[in-house]
Amino acid sequence: MNIQALKITLDNNALVDINFTINSSLALVGQSGSGKSLTLKALLGMLPSSMQSSIKHDANFEFQAGKTLSLVPQNPFTALSPLTKIKKQFFADQTRVEELFEEVGLDKALLERFPPELSGGQLQRVVITMALESKPKLLLLDEPTTALDPKTKKMVLELLKKLQKKEDFLMLFVTHDISSAAQLCENICVIKEGKVVEDGIMAEILQNPKQEYTKTLIQANFANRNFRE
Repeated sequence: MNIQALKITLDNNALVDINFTINSSLALVGQSGSGKSLTLKALLGMLPSSMQSSIKHDANFEFQAGKTLSLVPQNPFTALSPLTKIKKQFFADQTRVEELFEEVGLDKALLERFPPELSGGQLQRVVITMALESKPKLLLLDEPTTALDPKTKKMVLELLKKLQKKEDFLMLFVTHDISSAAQLCENICVIKEGKVVEDGIMAEILQNPKQEYTKTLIQANFANRNFRE
C-alpha cells in the first residue's frame, strides 16, 4: 500500500508533507515533534479542527477508524475503563472475542475481570485484541511497548508478528524506539520536521544510514549494542 501524499497544514503552513509505502510492516520514526503523531491522527481522522489534511493512497479499502483501521495505543492502563468489566468493552460478538483471546494467549475467564485486576502485559494483549476485533486492514501502533518492561515488550512484539500472519493485516509502527521497531518491522521511514529524510529496508538503514539525523537516532537507541547480533 502506497501513501502517495499525506499533507497536514495549519493556517496554510505545512506541518507534514510525506509519502511512504507499507508492504507488510513499516516503522515511522523520528524525534518528538517530527510529525509522527500528527501522521497517525491524520490517518485516523482525529486531527484538531484547526488543522487540515489530505491523503492520497492506492489502498483497496477506505480509511475508516475502528473498521479498516485500528489503533493500539501507547498506554494500555489508560485505554480501558477501569470500572467496566473487560467483556463489556468489546463490540464484536462473544465468539470472535474468545477466538482472539485464544490467539493472544489470554484465558477467557479474564473477560469477567476489571482492568486493574490484570497485569500490564495482559492489558496490552487485551488492547491488541480490541484493535483486531473488527478485522482491520491496517493496524496502527502508537508506541505500544513504551509502558512495558523488557520481557513483556519482547513478548508483545513477538505476538504482533504472529498475529499479523494469522489475521493478515498491514502494520504501521509509529515510534522513536528504533530498537523495538527493528524487531517488528521490515522497513523504516525516518521523518524530521514533517519531511521524509530517509527510508528503505530496516536492516540496510541500520547498517548504513545515509543521513546524520538517522545516525543520531540509531546511536541513541543502540548505545553499547551491536545491532548486527
